[in-house]
Amino acid sequence: MATAGNKTLNAKLVLLGDVGAGKSSLVLRFVKGQFVDFQESTIGAAFFSQTLAVPDATVKFEIWDTAGQERYHSLAPMYYRGASAAIIVYDMTNLASFTQAKKWVQELQAQGIVLFSLMNVFNLSAPIVH
Repeated sequence: MATAGNKTLNAKLVLLGDVGAGKSSLVLRFVKGQFVDFQESTIGAAFFSQTLAVPDATVKFEIWDTAGQERYHSLAPMYYRGASAAIIVYDMTNLASFTQAKKWVQELQAQGIVLFSLMNVFNLSAPIVH
């Protein structure tokens, strides 16, 4: 944790992507070190926080895990507004998930948000979308 002379940085992080892409599983792994075989779909959004010590600073992540269903898409700007970064998660075995990820990239680039794109694998025997 922070020691004398270290600064504390706040970073708002938002996860976006289609339903079933694994956003909630990634957040739970990062925040709680847990992996759940079956994760219920997020409704609206879920909030988590995690603090990490890095050289010369402590970073407090404020993480918004957004719902992937299309009906919640219009709420996304409320969560990514003011974000330090966004992680766009997609299922590499699902072409529709990849197509939507590209749309998220365009939308967030227009907002000037730092982006990370993350492929997630659900079934190693399923073909990979190229």
